[in-house]
Amino acid sequence: MSVLRSALFGLCVAVVFSSVAWAAAPFSMVVFGDSLGAGYGLPQDQAFPQMLGRRLADMGWSVEVRNAGVSGDTTAGGLARLDWTLTPPPDAMILELGANDALRGLPSEAAKANLAAILTKLKARRIPVLLAGMMAPRNLGQAYVTAFDAIYPALARDFDVPLYPFFMAGVATDSRYLQADGLHPTSEGVRIIVEAILPDVVTLLSAASAPRTGR
Repeated sequence: MSVLRSALFGLCVAVVFSSVAWAAAPFSMVVFGDSLGAGYGLPQDQAFPQMLGRRLADMGWSVEVRNAGVSGDTTAGGLARLDWTLTPPPDAMILELGANDALRGLPSEAAKANLAAILTKLKARRIPVLLAGMMAPRNLGQAYVTAFDAIYPALARDFDVPLYPFFMAGVATDSRYLQADGLHPTSEGVRIIVEAILPDVVTLLSAASAPRTGR
């Protein structure tokens, strides 16, 4: 009988600790993207996810913002690593991919299909997502620019997800906010991006019932 009691006690303790750990787990939001989101060329604490996380904390949001950006990643690369990123699944996601597809002139149809596959998996797992749009370099020809730029509004409609039209808005054409390569944002550029996208992120967190600290 004492053996049975010990076994039951051990089981109860395990359940209690498991419940406490689950309850204490922070609300997590993943920034799933490429070098623009990963913070290429910047100190890690100046990368977009880290700066966004601090800004949200200042506003009273209790959210862990995880950096799942990979420099050089295309939409195909993102799709290939998505399942790994979703283990464990985040509570929300900012999807920021496509810039490298455009820079390489990869087919817009393939980029759209890859992003659609990512959104399909997120929808199946009921993970709220904010889609961050990209724009093609204007030197690739009007036909490509038109086809590529149309990807993100179309996906937002098809999957009924919120769209932030252009991740690099306010930064992409201003050399003051770009690194020497003319492509990646400086720390000040990241700050501008964070402030611009912030209302859409707050809307995403509200829809996902993210916790507040009460500030």
